[in-house]
Amino acid sequence: MELTNQLKSLADKINQLKDKIETEESTKHAFVLPFINMLGYDAFNPLEVVPEFTADLGLKKGEKVDYAIFQNGDPILIVECKSWKENLTVHSSQLFRYFHVTKTRFALLTNGIQYQFFTDLDEKNKMDQKPFLEFDIVNLKENSIIEIAKFHKSSFNVDHIVNNASALKYTKEIKKQINDELGNPSNEFVKLFANKVYTGRLTEKVLEEFKELVQKAFNQFISEKINDRLNAALNKETIKQKAEQIEPIEEESRVVTSEEEMEGFRIIIAILRRKLPVNRIICRDTQSYFGILLDDNNRKPLCRLHLNGGKKHIGLFNDNKTEVKHAIQSVDDIYQFEKELLETVGLYEME
Repeated sequence: MELTNQLKSLADKINQLKDKIETEESTKHAFVLPFINMLGYDAFNPLEVVPEFTADLGLKKGEKVDYAIFQNGDPILIVECKSWKENLTVHSSQLFRYFHVTKTRFALLTNGIQYQFFTDLDEKNKMDQKPFLEFDIVNLKENSIIEIAKFHKSSFNVDHIVNNASALKYTKEIKKQINDELGNPSNEFVKLFANKVYTGRLTEKVLEEFKELVQKAFNQFISEKINDRLNAALNKETIKQKAEQIEPIEEESRVVTSEEEMEGFRIIIAILRRKLPVNRIICRDTQSYFGILLDDNNRKPLCRLHLNGGKKHIGLFNDNKTEVKHAIQSVDDIYQFEKELLETVGLYEME
């Protein structure tokens, strides 16, 4: 929990300061060194953190990596830093050269916001082309925090991290393949399912038809699974809220929440949970609209659903928190406004 809070504080600091950070050196001191300190290493102790660590390459002398973290007299992690404005992809080859002349099994390439951890899974003492752990510190997921904690001084174990790195690397690659297939299914992927349900000959025309069907089926399946879990969570939360309710609000006593409104609410949660924990997305039903708020705060409306009249609308909020209504045919049309809903969350994050 302490590491989670420290990482969140650093993320807040980065969001506040990054536009004022102009150089690579400033990035190191403002963003990277605090991260190293969070891992339990004293940046001012030369026995633990060595800046400008020498990594001579054959006849090429004077090559230095920005930091080397030591434990028991041996380097356990070399760190190459770039300005927060730079794309890390073009710099991995530089770290690749440093890796094989040091004794470490791990290398970190970072611009203070994006972090890429490498090891030598493919060939011993030769840094892999792809990182086994990669994250954005201002948009951290819980599983990434768990992996970061393994590099903490108090729990660092080379064998444990290396053994886990293989699973992380291939899990990430598999997730990428799944994402690609869901976005644009390959013929092989389509055939896998078409062969199980279609008895005719898989012509090019049939495959093209099944491509759309497979994509649609998978997206619906995922959406339904999410909705089932959210429905269970919402029912549990509703029971809890009723138990804690001391006195009813007279204005809301005549309000009847429809199943269609709850279905719309579950779709909103499915979209916004990419940026927000579910417990921060709260609904309030009124006689004129079904409101969805951030942190149950009337000053932070996320959207409104107008579903009980003759025509259905979704109300979205602009920079001035003014509601703009958009006509929809059914609650499924809410998915068309994913970008706008996520942008509304971003407005409150900037406050």
